[in-house]
Amino acid sequence: MKIIVTGGAGFIGSNFIFHIMKKYPDYGVVCLDKLTYAGNLSTLEAVLNKPNFRFVKEDICDRTAVYKLFEEEKPDVIVNFAAESHVDRSILEPEVFLKTNIIGTATLMDACLKYGIRRFHQVSTDEVYGDLPLDRPDLLFTEETPLHTSSPYSSSKASADLLVLAYHRTYGLPVSISRCSNNYGPYHFPEKLIPLMIANALNDKPLPVYGKGENVRDWLYVEDHCKAIDLIIHKGREGEVYNIGGHNEMKNIDIVKMICRELKKPESLITYVADRKGHDMRYAIDPTKIHKELGWLPETKFAEGIKKTIEWYLENRKWWQTIISGEYKNYYEKMYGNK
Repeated sequence: MKIIVTGGAGFIGSNFIFHIMKKYPDYGVVCLDKLTYAGNLSTLEAVLNKPNFRFVKEDICDRTAVYKLFEEEKPDVIVNFAAESHVDRSILEPEVFLKTNIIGTATLMDACLKYGIRRFHQVSTDEVYGDLPLDRPDLLFTEETPLHTSSPYSSSKASADLLVLAYHRTYGLPVSISRCSNNYGPYHFPEKLIPLMIANALNDKPLPVYGKGENVRDWLYVEDHCKAIDLIIHKGREGEVYNIGGHNEMKNIDIVKMICRELKKPESLITYVADRKGHDMRYAIDPTKIHKELGWLPETKFAEGIKKTIEWYLENRKWWQTIISGEYKNYYEKMYGNK
């Protein structure tokens, strides 16, 4: 089996590559990544020299480059993590999100149609469903929940999802889609809530929290997400959407206070800032379908996962400090610049 993982130098994509290469040592894995600001080649340092791994620096919107890669590698499965994903950035620069998340996805699927594959898997997000009211804890997103997006980011991901399903219906392309709740864990880019709070707290910097911090998110440890995608690409039904949720609903402010306690930092570091435009109040996923069909359940409780995550950031300061300093952007040149 040969798998192309797009966006594999990012947070979830890199963790997925580690999972696949450990579980299936006979698989060939190709990472296709543009190495934008959120892609970090040093994250993949542990596998870069393995004989069954290849890294390719290209843009998924570059049709010539994508087709060339498919001709060379003849992949069986494509797992598309490649996406612009930060909501705040999408509000400032929506066009970038539309290009990568929609046109890039279409380019990959056109290559799949031209060269043939067993499965194209689209990694989506629970944000395509919009949000839920805080006073209705009984309500959860199911696969039948109507799409109701709030930001250019979530709109671009919902558009890509519809396009993926259209390629399945129109062309018979073997596809699947997963929509996951918020992930956390090792190699999470420091602009996101949990790693940002850890890094700032360790440096005794202010901990900026939107509004009153009452927004609720359903958190899933990244390793559990990778195991779910693994199941879907091997055993999931074609043309289906699978929700992946952690049953770990937490208010943002409670997470920040938990991080303060774990790091023995004062809550006086918390600073409340003006709320994000169109800020969704609550996400909550119902993962019944993937549990019943594929037997998947989240294995990591939040209290355990957040401790493991904090420990990882404490033990891997160099990784996130080089990102904050901007030095990580030079890693590709150090590795490949003279080759």
